[in-house]
Amino acid sequence: MKKLTLLMVLILAINPISVKARINVVTSTSDLKSIAEYIGGDRVSVTSIASGKSDPHFVEVLPSYMVIVSRADIYFKVGLELDFWAAPIIDGSRNGKLIIIDCSQGVEPMEKPTAKIDASMGDIHPQGNPHYWLDPANALIIARNISKGLSQVDPAGISVYEGNLSRFESELKTKMEVWKKEAEPLNGMEIITYHNSWPYFSRAFGIKLVGFIEPRPGIEPTPAHTAELIELVKSRGIKIIGKEPYFSDRAPKVIARATGAVVVNLPPSVGGADGTSDYFSLIDTIINQLLKASNKGN
Repeated sequence: MKKLTLLMVLILAINPISVKARINVVTSTSDLKSIAEYIGGDRVSVTSIASGKSDPHFVEVLPSYMVIVSRADIYFKVGLELDFWAAPIIDGSRNGKLIIIDCSQGVEPMEKPTAKIDASMGDIHPQGNPHYWLDPANALIIARNISKGLSQVDPAGISVYEGNLSRFESELKTKMEVWKKEAEPLNGMEIITYHNSWPYFSRAFGIKLVGFIEPRPGIEPTPAHTAELIELVKSRGIKIIGKEPYFSDRAPKVIARATGAVVVNLPPSVGGADGTSDYFSLIDTIINQLLKASNKGN
């Protein structure tokens, strides 16, 4: 018994972190996971419900997700009704101690409808377009919300979270200067995309969205709508067709063959393409993909 006690003391002395329980964090998406891992550092263990290659609008509510959330200390939502599916997962987890943070707090939503909404309009979000994380300025708002949430559930780690938040802000500022310079050739460029995922990114980098392959959000493209887009692309000299990785490339390829435009896969989330392991590399990849496609189209 004395030998066993001595062994345990030696283990604790060599590796004290091994016995410290990390804060169990669950996020709706991989983008929130990336930022939560940056802010939380070694004090957190983070799981994302949606992967970067899946459509975050439509996530199947599975019992396994409820089990994951049942063990969580805190849950970070995208909000703006993007992850409406999180509610039944959280309810089904029966986790009465769970802290829930909406990371859209403080974000100014774009494209908030002013008219009455009905089902014929497709998947319209009454609170505004929910793809706000694709503007780096909003990534800082997300980081602040995550820092506050982690500090709430783990007051002992406040100095760590605030320090990592400061480091995130500094790195984001430096990267934004680089991104702006790199993206200068994209300023004023007109593109079409499959889904309306890109208004925040486009605003940040001066790109103009002039059409969508979906006739309405969440609605499959029809032959008539595809024909209209072909005429639009031809008449305006559009060179790029952006497509999220979870949508079919059939309609984009039809348009590309008829017009000479280039189809480019644009991952809207961390993990959505090779080389997008965190938030910073995600924005790097999107800009690089657009620049490559732009050069091909010239």
